Amino acid sequence: MGAAFIVALTPPRLDPVALRSAAVADTQNGEKIFWASGCAGCHAAPGSEGDQRLVLAGGLPIESDFGTFHAPNISPDEGYGIGDWTFYEFANALKKGIGRHGENLYPALPYTSYVRMTNQDVRDLHGYIMTLPKSSEPSKPHDIAFPFDIRLALSFWKRLYFSDQPRVALADATPEVMRGQYLVEGPGHCGECHTPRNALGGLKYSDWLAGGPNPDGEGMIPDITPGSTAIGDWTAGQIADYLETGFTPDYDTVGGSMVEVQQNVSHLTRADLEAIGAYLKAVPAK
Repeated sequence: MGAAFIVALTPPRLDPVALRSAAVADTQNGEKIFWASGCAGCHAAPGSEGDQRLVLAGGLPIESDFGTFHAPNISPDEGYGIGDWTFYEFANALKKGIGRHGENLYPALPYTSYVRMTNQDVRDLHGYIMTLPKSSEPSKPHDIAFPFDIRLALSFWKRLYFSDQPRVALADATPEVMRGQYLVEGPGHCGECHTPRNALGGLKYSDWLAGGPNPDGEGMIPDITPGSTAIGDWTAGQIADYLETGFTPDYDTVGGSMVEVQQNVSHLTRADLEAIGAYLKAVPAK
């Protein structure tokens, strides 16, 4: 009986056959996905600039109501990073929240969004990360109190709040809006901050992108739907301008935690930035 219970709670992995559809890694696309996914924002050493942002030594403390998580070393170092991880192990971590030994990972890694990524983009991202500098910096342990340190309990959490389905239904969406939906809901993981959460840390998808308390710090994250007072009257082009340059239509500058996000997404093509803007104008207003 106990064995059956454990098996029932064992997190399901990705289908290895389906992953084989991902061709050889395109590291050029992988670099774009790297910036869209904000990998350096958490996994580069805090305060890193220039080429040092590509050294994914980890260390960023992520504060939450459940404790402090520390972003691990995900550089290609075989001893301290993920250099000896297979693509299959990497994909399961990114899209299923499962560590290489079968353990549940904490959703401080936003796999609740990355699950929406295509297998090919995950393949390309893995290939790109493997070209980056190695770091022998040991990963710091998380500082989490009981009962949140019981990883098996995350299996229940995943059953409640972990879904690979689109966050909003958009009728007659154009290819541009669909591309924006993919970038925002998947690699961009915008909803992880811009969507409110319940007491257990699950995203309230009924209030998608409607803003709420900062999940890993002080202050509030703004509503970015068309009904918001923050960007509700911006055009899709102005949203793209903001993401590209860091300037609002009133020539104010990006601030707070959005500084890091803007620096990352500014690496995307203009077409992708405009697609993000088009999607944000198409989602339901809150």
